[in-house]
Amino acid sequence: MLRITYVLAAESGAAAESRARFIAREQSVEVPQGTAPDVEARLVGQVDAVAPGDAGHWRVVVAYEPELVGGDVTQLFNLVFGNVSLLSGVRVVDIVFPEALLAALPGPRFGIAGLRESCGAAARPLFCTAAKPVGLDVAALAEQCYRFARAGADIVKDDHNVANQAPAPFAERVRRCQEAVQRANQETGNRTLYFPHVSGPLSGLDQRLDTVQRAGCRGVLVNLLPQGVDAARSIGTRDLMVLAHPTMSGVFFGAEHGIAPEVLFGTLFRVAGADGVIYVNAGGRFTTWTVDQCRAINQRLRASLGGMRPALPVPGGGVDAERVPYWVEQYGLDTMLLIGASLLRQPDPEAATRRVVETLRGYEA
Repeated sequence: MLRITYVLAAESGAAAESRARFIAREQSVEVPQGTAPDVEARLVGQVDAVAPGDAGHWRVVVAYEPELVGGDVTQLFNLVFGNVSLLSGVRVVDIVFPEALLAALPGPRFGIAGLRESCGAAARPLFCTAAKPVGLDVAALAEQCYRFARAGADIVKDDHNVANQAPAPFAERVRRCQEAVQRANQETGNRTLYFPHVSGPLSGLDQRLDTVQRAGCRGVLVNLLPQGVDAARSIGTRDLMVLAHPTMSGVFFGAEHGIAPEVLFGTLFRVAGADGVIYVNAGGRFTTWTVDQCRAINQRLRASLGGMRPALPVPGGGVDAERVPYWVEQYGLDTMLLIGASLLRQPDPEAATRRVVETLRGYEA
């Protein structure tokens, strides 16, 4: 059985159990009792546990038949937080998968080991940066990519809002930026990768991925929620690495309602097929998350999960280049630090990038 743990706002244990039973039916068969007895007997979610939590809140576990998911990532998200998202005071805090369902879900195609191998980094933390801002033309973005690659960044990605705008059309940008990174690698012996941003109209995703592969890119950045969570699987089938961006995810992170960040990023994005998962770091410009909350995301991304590969945590959103050793100490070596604005505001971003690279290379065994 697939077991989902919710924290529910309720006045009493009886009220919490009633809410849990409503959720179990709504999230599974979504019909009144007695509508389809044979199906209901087989597929209605079962309330496994109801326990008191903080004042006015109850922790409940509902078990669902894996048949309701069928190996479909989109349906998994629908089951975890579909109609229940329209209620109030419902928060998903844990998911436990049966082995057979895990085996049917995509999971990372490359994961930590694959990203390390592609970047030529056996043990040290990895380092990602971004070509930005939106509005720069192709030449300027390609020059940024060249300088970041010449300095030795592991991955240079497009910013998540650089799409197919007039100053930097997608196909031309991908070709020019990849050429710039390859030229820098040839000059330096580095193994920097360029990950273009591929989110956009669903009807054009295959064409965009064709463009990426013709250019010689090894991976991409995707806005997983607005693009559609099954995009990670589709991209993975092309033998492209998937770096998932967290845009729109903040709508889930209410104190009483939504999905806990470690579940969304650490579990759901991983089983969907992300090889690396970007999230906003503690102390950054977006969040009041604590270091412990970020560690919880990291732990889920790396933890044993059936036969699924671990995914790489990518804290970003305000990581200061000067604090790299501190963040490595907090999160460990199996981390990729995403550092962007902290480099771009320096008088010489290439030199600032090189300092980060030298610091991280010092962790090699």
